[in-house]
Amino acid sequence: MRALRIAVLFIALAAGCFAQGRKTLDVYVIDVEGGNATLFVSPTGESLLMDTGNFGPMPAERDSGRIVEAMKDAGITQIDHLIITHWHGDHFGGLAALAAKVPIREYIDHGPNTQPAEIADTFLKDVYPGLIAKAKHTVAKPGDRIALGGVDVRVVAAAGQQIKTPIAGGGGQNPACANFKPIDNNAEDPMSVGIHATFGKFRTVHLGDNTRNIEFQMMCPVNKLGTVDVLLGLHHGQATSNSEVMIHALRPRVGIMNDGTRKGGEPDTMKAVYSSPGFEDLWQIHFSLLSGTEYSAPGYFIANTTDENPNALPVAPIPASAPGPNVPPPPAHNGKAYWIKLAAQQDGTFTVTNTRNGFSKTYRAAR
Repeated sequence: MRALRIAVLFIALAAGCFAQGRKTLDVYVIDVEGGNATLFVSPTGESLLMDTGNFGPMPAERDSGRIVEAMKDAGITQIDHLIITHWHGDHFGGLAALAAKVPIREYIDHGPNTQPAEIADTFLKDVYPGLIAKAKHTVAKPGDRIALGGVDVRVVAAAGQQIKTPIAGGGGQNPACANFKPIDNNAEDPMSVGIHATFGKFRTVHLGDNTRNIEFQMMCPVNKLGTVDVLLGLHHGQATSNSEVMIHALRPRVGIMNDGTRKGGEPDTMKAVYSSPGFEDLWQIHFSLLSGTEYSAPGYFIANTTDENPNALPVAPIPASAPGPNVPPPPAHNGKAYWIKLAAQQDGTFTVTNTRNGFSKTYRAAR
């Protein structure tokens, strides 16, 4: 027992020393095979995790393990705040497995599931109550702030609602609104919790899987979010989101997309991203066959290549599978999973690193 206490104390001291040496806001975009798991770690060592990867015994164990690997790299031993953006299996699926591995201090969600589904409804009835009973539970509302040492994190969307008052730097008219066209979407994606984070002069957003229609409400006629340095997530690069109304108004210099081999990276999204004013680079968690080489980022910006290597990569993108129960499963990942790491400084400078090949690029603060 004494040896165990000494070991725990050593780990705590080591984590404390790591936090004291950190001066950046670190963001890990973790490969959960086309789902979402994005880990923010503040300079003080406090953590915010958005989503936990895929559902199912094998995927949940796999994805929660990958999150724990990123936590170890960041020198943290617990999740201080966990946002489940919405109740789709590729976003909450690894939650129970993760909670069995590490302490989670606060659970944040948008409230009840709005798209009836056996997996989500059973989880919310039988599993989630037991998890939140051991921690703080918050139902997010637009305008809420999440305490994350030295980082201003603001909820900008939740449960189909958006912030009413522009944040600092927002408030300008959005000329892209005139060409907006609404789109059909499911009931749960538009409920996603979305956040805006500011660290000194550095700004980023992660809007979960909020759809084009929600983007319009948030960004028209007035752009309530202003401009950002990095756009995270991009709803896997799916065309039900990522309208020019949002991307061209945010004017990100960099995007980091949580796509999969056969999920996201769709041509309409890629066109909107690459044509955005001032856009420099797109980093992808996977090479997407839905992009083909025609729309894909160069390989050194891609953390994970194709899971089943074809004889030749397609130039033209392949069409996305129609949604429904008969969609073939994506190929199983057949090698080590790599994350993309973002390290932001208070002066607005930030560095993005692809851990597959060690390629790193620093973006100097805009003048």
